[in-house]
Amino acid sequence: MADPGIDIATLTPDQQAALQQYTAVTDQQADQAIPILQRSQWNVNIAVTRFFDGEPTEDPVAAAAAAQEPAPPQDVRRQETLLNGFGGASRSSTSSSGRRVRIEPAPRVVPQPEGQVTTQVPLVLAIFFAPFSLVYSLFAKGFRFLGWIFPFLPRAWGRVTANNINTPASQRSASGRRPLNPRDTAARFIREFEEEYGSHNLPFFESGYAQAFDLAKKNLQFLLVVLISPEHDETAGFIRDTLLAPEVVDFIRNPDNNIILWAGNVHDAEAYQVSSALSCTKFPFTGLIVHTPQVSSTAMGIATRIAGPVAPAQYISKLRAAMQTHTEPLNRVRNQRAEQQATRNIREQQNSAYERSLAADREKARKKKEEAERKAQEEKQALQREQAAERYARDLKQWRRWRASTLAAEPVAAPDKDVVRISLRMPNAERVVRRFESDALIEDLYAFVECYDFLKPREEQEEEEDVDVSNVEKPEGFVHEYKFLLVSPMPREVYDVQTGGTIKERIGRSGNLIVERLHLEEEEEDEDEVDE
Repeated sequence: MADPGIDIATLTPDQQAALQQYTAVTDQQADQAIPILQRSQWNVNIAVTRFFDGEPTEDPVAAAAAAQEPAPPQDVRRQETLLNGFGGASRSSTSSSGRRVRIEPAPRVVPQPEGQVTTQVPLVLAIFFAPFSLVYSLFAKGFRFLGWIFPFLPRAWGRVTANNINTPASQRSASGRRPLNPRDTAARFIREFEEEYGSHNLPFFESGYAQAFDLAKKNLQFLLVVLISPEHDETAGFIRDTLLAPEVVDFIRNPDNNIILWAGNVHDAEAYQVSSALSCTKFPFTGLIVHTPQVSSTAMGIATRIAGPVAPAQYISKLRAAMQTHTEPLNRVRNQRAEQQATRNIREQQNSAYERSLAADREKARKKKEEAERKAQEEKQALQREQAAERYARDLKQWRRWRASTLAAEPVAAPDKDVVRISLRMPNAERVVRRFESDALIEDLYAFVECYDFLKPREEQEEEEDVDVSNVEKPEGFVHEYKFLLVSPMPREVYDVQTGGTIKERIGRSGNLIVERLHLEEEEEDEDEVDE
């Protein structure tokens, strides 16, 4: 016996894949699925078949291992499927004293369309019809050969026979009923039942027997199977007096009983196959099918059989007695599933909390990384601005020295010379008077103001380096911009450098001008940043 508490982590990748595929099909817990897969040598197909049809009486793998050991007590349950049939002698629900109660297994029947049902021909008939089969085979091969030579013959024959392929007569079975899929068969049964017996409150399952079987196993419900045959005289009386009795209807519809009602007409292929699998010999037939965990974790058994007409009280009594016998095992399985579901929910909640915590940590790490990148970017930009300011200040100083070296010397005042006299009030309130040639440009006046610190007499220069400005070169790539204006106070007039012209043309032979700084606040901020 496999250990149900085996750790999934110890399984191989192939075994884990087989376990995942098996649980996806059967919706069974891992601790219950692993033993079945181990008994099936981890073959998913064999395990699924054992889950739905029940396990064989003697496991081939266990038989070889048990050959060397004393024979264990024989399982009283008879395991059979639809392939090997069900004998009527083993249907007894009780045994002699000293033996346990036998639980007959309930088969899971998947109906086969009537048009696909094949039977084996007896040997005598096969020998008798052998010549005819040979002639037919030769004729068919000859016709195919002609069709290969003359391609139009098969098409012409197909047009002739096409009208008779889908006729209702060709699609009906020997019983005169047209074969349908399980869902449509159930709908047809319900419709015919209502037409025959009128409206009712019976909750018929509107699908196939296999679907009802699987649903009852999954939800731990009782599957009540009712099979009727219109040919039996007792069918109508059973339905009207027993099945449609108010107390029976209330008993079936009671949610506390957990009953799934599936009914069928044995003239239909599915109901006929179900009746054969359940070994029904008398109609109307009622069978109560339920999950039997005392046999195995996947077994479904027949709790009781009711054949023929019975009184409503006796009918309910038999069903209730059988249900009470299996209520306690089902309750244990429900409690186990509830505990497993609670454990699964707790595990999912823990995983969800872990995922949320992990997501929060990732978000914190992302924000921290973005904050570090932002600070690094700001520091980089600040460094670039500082370097640019330092470079600009250095280039501006060099440009002032260069421009100071290019200014013409102040002309000597003489009566015969044409000069211009300009009085300037500097931003520091200093008054400066300077004479210029009459043809000097207005830009020369601006350059004088810009380079005044380098044009002062040597003894008046404050904190200036002793640098010879005569050999200074213009800084390469530097574009100078005057950040002040020369303004005449009364009346106010601005003499901008962009207009151009000479000093004499724009100001006259003399003038009093004020130097007004532009963007004074920005310059102060830039100077503060450079100082810092």
